[in-house]
Amino acid sequence: MTELTEPIRPTNSRIFNFSAGPAMLPEAVIERARQDLPDWHGRGMSVMEMSHRGADFASIAESAEASLRELMAIPGHYRVLFLQGGATGQFAAVPMNLAERPGAADYVITGMWGERAHAEGSKYLERAHVAARTDPHTHVPPQADWDLTRDARYVHVTLNETINGVAFDKLPDTGDVPLVADASSIILGEPIDVSRFGVLYAGAQKNIGPAGLTVVIVREDLLGRARPATPQVWDWTRMAKAGSMLNTPPTYAWYVAGLVFSWLKEQGGVPAIAEVNRRKAARLYAAIDESGLYANPVAPANRSLMNVPFTLARPELEVTFLAEARAAGLMNLEGHRSVGAMRASIYNAMPEAGVDALVAFMKEFEAAHG
Repeated sequence: MTELTEPIRPTNSRIFNFSAGPAMLPEAVIERARQDLPDWHGRGMSVMEMSHRGADFASIAESAEASLRELMAIPGHYRVLFLQGGATGQFAAVPMNLAERPGAADYVITGMWGERAHAEGSKYLERAHVAARTDPHTHVPPQADWDLTRDARYVHVTLNETINGVAFDKLPDTGDVPLVADASSIILGEPIDVSRFGVLYAGAQKNIGPAGLTVVIVREDLLGRARPATPQVWDWTRMAKAGSMLNTPPTYAWYVAGLVFSWLKEQGGVPAIAEVNRRKAARLYAAIDESGLYANPVAPANRSLMNVPFTLARPELEVTFLAEARAAGLMNLEGHRSVGAMRASIYNAMPEAGVDALVAFMKEFEAAHG
């Protein structure tokens, strides 16, 4: 079998893709997927054509889960689910699986995705209590300032706000109340102590693989609590018993996720890639902070390693900046439509050369237009 780190043929068509998601994949993964696409391991068919009940796909699924468990040091008393519906689907699944009706939960809101999680949870909870909310979303408030409630069935946080570029610098201590986290844009980007959480969930389209797959990591003692009316595809217990195959799973996305996990292990695992991510982020933030044209509003302690938003002192230059960046092969630097400005997402697959190219471009642009 070809190793994922083997050189692939050079290409002039690949650009540096700074999209927040779907995000770029490692080129070695794309090349392996290309090789396997028509005929996986001599089976005469693509993974996309395989039965999810067959032995071949079972081996793909089992290998992917084993790799993820190894990469994240997931304890044995946690179940790993490969589902559909994105993190947004889990906004509803969390209260349906953890809180009876009526029920209560605490939400800490540090950005737009936290807002959306709270809004969705409010549909299923008698009290979706806001324990803390930032405005503007430029920091994580210290836990001493949170208003946690006694009867909460869980405390929900968003570990890294993709849109706002705000990340938790330390994990909260919620005692016996399960800590639940949307980890979509930070999972596998830096070490996460899974044992500190009751539930972690993440959409795949940032650091895991293609859009369409959602990973849920849930502590076993939290299973069996779903409301009777919970749809079976959102019921973690039923999905765990069925090996995430109560219905047909997103098989191809699951397969590519396994390739990404293998690639990440070849890079040295999560601690090694985290060091690369810290270097990338440090260079980009330094370029912003040392500039007279660019600015980042996030408190330094809570700056994201994955998503770096920045503004221009002269907003009228944004269109020109984006056009010239695209011409230089630096794509998808537009900020989220809700906030505008710029955003560079520098997930695991973004090489250091991509960040170096962006920093060089930003300096050239400022010299010409600043």
